[in-house]
Amino acid sequence: MPADLAVIGLGHLGLPLAQAAVTAGIDTVGYDPDPRPYAELGAGRSPVEGTLTASEIRRMLSGGFRPTTDAAELGRIRTAVICSPTPLGPDRTVDLTALGDAARALAARLRPHTTVLLESAVPPGTTETFLRPLLEEGSGLLAGRDFHLACSPSRLDPGNRGHTLANTPKVIGGLTPACTESAAAFYGRLTDKVVRARGPREAEMTKVLETNFRHVNIALVNEMAVLCHDLGVDLWDVIRCAETKPFGFQPFRPGPGVGGHGVPVDPGCLPYSTRTPGHPLRMVSLAQEINDRMPSYVIQRCATLLNEHGKSVRGARVLLLGVTYKPDTADQEAAPAREIATRLMDMGAQIGYHDPHVLDWRVRERPVPRADSLYEAAAAADLTVLLQQHRTYDLQGLAVKAQLLLDTRGATPAGAAHRL
Repeated sequence: MPADLAVIGLGHLGLPLAQAAVTAGIDTVGYDPDPRPYAELGAGRSPVEGTLTASEIRRMLSGGFRPTTDAAELGRIRTAVICSPTPLGPDRTVDLTALGDAARALAARLRPHTTVLLESAVPPGTTETFLRPLLEEGSGLLAGRDFHLACSPSRLDPGNRGHTLANTPKVIGGLTPACTESAAAFYGRLTDKVVRARGPREAEMTKVLETNFRHVNIALVNEMAVLCHDLGVDLWDVIRCAETKPFGFQPFRPGPGVGGHGVPVDPGCLPYSTRTPGHPLRMVSLAQEINDRMPSYVIQRCATLLNEHGKSVRGARVLLLGVTYKPDTADQEAAPAREIATRLMDMGAQIGYHDPHVLDWRVRERPVPRADSLYEAAAAADLTVLLQQHRTYDLQGLAVKAQLLLDTRGATPAGAAHRL
């Protein structure tokens, strides 16, 4: 059956986009070669934790959304949006394997006049030097002449109900002006504002700038956290004061590490970098190094606190609160909790956890005991570590119950706990 839209990749990017499209009345098919999303959606469940609720999935399906593993469906659509995962590989370069597979599946069935859009986070140049050749070679069609091609990097903020696809401006960079306008016509049905970039590379680099801005500023306050602790200065009070400045300052807050799907990208480490001028972004590399050290710093603080109270890490009962990468969602992508738990285990600690959004948590493929009663578990633990401040946590009550509480988010009342 023909469809207006195919969303390729039913993960943390693709599912919310498909939901928005169905809500807007767009006939939508969702393609993913992995049978697991298809099976989960068919059962009325979200295949990705922290994206859509079961009721939202049911409304999508009743609204006509059709998940499929059959690539033949891609031959009967007007618009295709590629939302394939692009994680960092072991060498910290972006892995484009899934994107390449999606491009080849689409290219074999690509028809003239189709609009192809890329939302995956990719290095600048990927749309033109990686995606375009795959689509042209596999279809025999020319981008910009026979079909439209554009990049519109996702700005999704999982769990954020205030900033949705509808009220977040969409940046679009097409291969040609006609490609840009075709993309703008599609996204204009989903969002209040479309921002036209000069081309695909400018759109791709917008995502790089936005992500690096976050990581560099988090690295700054993470270093400030270590410095302020050493000097006996209350960083959280410093931030409270600084954010009253009405210009030239934006508050960021430290934490035990940086998670999420948006990874900091240094163009000096990207594929195709030899085709573009420039130098590595040394500030980004340094920021990543600083942020990567935060789990180790948390472990150091844990060991120091236990030692100050006459206990050793070995044999200590440590309760970790909040194992997701951001509050009030179940998304664990790159959350620092797993590394912190692993290091504590290596030091001989007995680890337990509590998270209202995560009912089963594994470290090194082994299940970690989940606390049924938060207050009882905190009272029994030698050390409780707040890693994520879910709004369901009564932090003042928790501070009273816990024997020893380390707050890595600065969320507890002043003086109620040891802060990062």
